[in-house]
Amino acid sequence: MIRVLLVDDQAMLRVGFRMILEAEPDIEVVGEAGSGSTGLSMAVALDPDVVLMDVRMSDMDGIAATEAIVASAVSSRILILTTFDIDEYVFAGLKAGASGFLLKDAPPTDLLAAIRTVAAGDAVIAPSATRRLLRRVVPLLPDDDTGPATSVLDSLTEREHAVFSLLAAGRSNREIAAELFVSDGTVKVHVGRILAKLDLRDRVQAVVLAYETGFITPGV
Repeated sequence: MIRVLLVDDQAMLRVGFRMILEAEPDIEVVGEAGSGSTGLSMAVALDPDVVLMDVRMSDMDGIAATEAIVASAVSSRILILTTFDIDEYVFAGLKAGASGFLLKDAPPTDLLAAIRTVAAGDAVIAPSATRRLLRRVVPLLPDDDTGPATSVLDSLTEREHAVFSLLAAGRSNREIAAELFVSDGTVKVHVGRILAKLDLRDRVQAVVLAYETGFITPGV
């Protein structure tokens, strides 16, 4: 059973999400919160598998709540909900430790698939959405020299560099395997080693790191 906590300041949206989720035999809504601070408290108390997190809320926004939950002792993974056309906080949310994001107007099937994917320990950002998001947000980040140096990638082997390059471009394990002429299982092993070496939670943070280090540049 996947235990989900809903955090959104719009009660009607929470009702809608609950109705969709509770119709599924493998998903259980364990709580609802109308603010980021309440969501943080409930996440710490309930330790759900997935927190469905709104971004714009009073008291404590979803970015701050995400960072606090990730920093706590709970194992919850965060799935951020956003309205892509107007929301510029997604990149910050991913940097705070979220495992992905989903558009609020996504079909119920996409919501359910995203929750199951995040609960299984993977990310939910599609390749096209990843590049579109980062092209939009990265140019808005401050231009300074405080980001990580490309030397952090020096610990990767030649093959791991190849896998990281495709991973950062948003390729799935199957696509990487086809391009490098190896098995899906081999790619999975390489991805696991890459995440461990770079101290990353998931594939989303790998993409973020690729942009931060200049391994990939926006618009390229």
